[in-house]
Amino acid sequence: MGIVIETSVWEPSSSVFIFILISSFLSLSLFPFYFSKHATSKSPPFSDHSPYSSSPSLRFQLYFLLIYSLASVLEGLWSVYGEFELVYHGISKEDTVTFLLIGFGAALFVGSFLGPVSDLIGRKKVCLVFFMLHLIVGIWRMIASSPSFWIANVCLSLATSIFTFSFEKWAVMEHDKMGHRQEILNETFWLMIFFESASLIGSQVIGNWMVGGNLEKGIGSPSAAAALLAMVGIICMSRDHDGTPKTIMFKDYRASFYAYILGDRRIWLLACAQTCLHFSIAVFWILWAPTLVADGREVYLGLIYPCMLGARMLGSTVFPWLIDASFRTEDCLMYAFVTEALLLSIIAYDYQDIGVLVTQFSLFHACIGLILPSLARLRTMYVPNELRGGMISLSLAPANAAILFLLMQRGYYRTIENSTMIAFAAVGLFIAAGCMYFLKRCGKQPYQNGRKL
Repeated sequence: MGIVIETSVWEPSSSVFIFILISSFLSLSLFPFYFSKHATSKSPPFSDHSPYSSSPSLRFQLYFLLIYSLASVLEGLWSVYGEFELVYHGISKEDTVTFLLIGFGAALFVGSFLGPVSDLIGRKKVCLVFFMLHLIVGIWRMIASSPSFWIANVCLSLATSIFTFSFEKWAVMEHDKMGHRQEILNETFWLMIFFESASLIGSQVIGNWMVGGNLEKGIGSPSAAAALLAMVGIICMSRDHDGTPKTIMFKDYRASFYAYILGDRRIWLLACAQTCLHFSIAVFWILWAPTLVADGREVYLGLIYPCMLGARMLGSTVFPWLIDASFRTEDCLMYAFVTEALLLSIIAYDYQDIGVLVTQFSLFHACIGLILPSLARLRTMYVPNELRGGMISLSLAPANAAILFLLMQRGYYRTIENSTMIAFAAVGLFIAAGCMYFLKRCGKQPYQNGRKL
């Protein structure tokens, strides 16, 4: 008599998505009422007496969020279908590790210097390069039957490096040019994270719809969509203009960077926190799927991905509540970093049920949704606007170097385990929390909304 072993594929309940959607809606809809009751001297966002009521301010914010969402969809299309396309073309796991190494190597040795370049030549040209890189990769994959993933991987890694600083710098510089208050810039920061997360979910929907059930005909569809969206982005950025931006000579820029960035210990602490966060997020996205499917467990990864991003959206909506409650940004970040570190510590050394793991993953991303706009706010308080791109890109270089080292140890030499890499990420987050503690103790706050060079 044969024994039949029934297997089931785990997937999150639909109630999880409903809960995240309702919570995000309530957080957004109730905040103006809370704001009007607790801040009588100020007007709630988007009210008739709000600074947003001026049409140029609102027009720019809507235009910027549209372009930023478009760029986020491009980033999401490659992150969702990148590994699947490698498997489809017969790329082995060893080669996949090599592709990861090449990508992080390009981000380290080339991407780290794109930030200073953007400070020197202006954000418009660098944002155009972002869309052009995606256009090149999209066309390359459409016309080549067996595209070179080495070239595509380098281009996409450089585009991701540009994505980390160029759009934020654009928003900050434009707000400063219009003379906006810090409150408006704070709104833009959390809306960026909210729309980015929503766009990443949308990119998954677009990719699934275009591929469909016929892999032979549909595998190239996401590349065509990416090329089309990249062309739209190039047209929009070409129609935009910087006006007459102030030209900074390299000699003056280098002197200013040494004086204002390398000479300020508060910026060193902020950069260290950014490095640790970038490192932990990269480790998470490399290992989250292998952690869930360990020991042969079957999981619908495509349903867990939007669950985590939805939690990130919800976390971003908490940011305006905390800012309005007069909490110090450093305190909020310190507690958020500790929470993330504890979550990763549990994941690293405790074998758990899939549902518990997904819950911890979602909480981790909810904290990220709060941390990212908070760090952007601190950068506005401490970092001169003209040096913002260089500070962000160079602060991510140590994280990319650490990821390269761990990938080599794990992928080639097999000297460390996945749990050890996650533990390193947890230690980094504890270090980031310590940086926020010491940043708070540094004393008085510096300038607001950027310092002129």
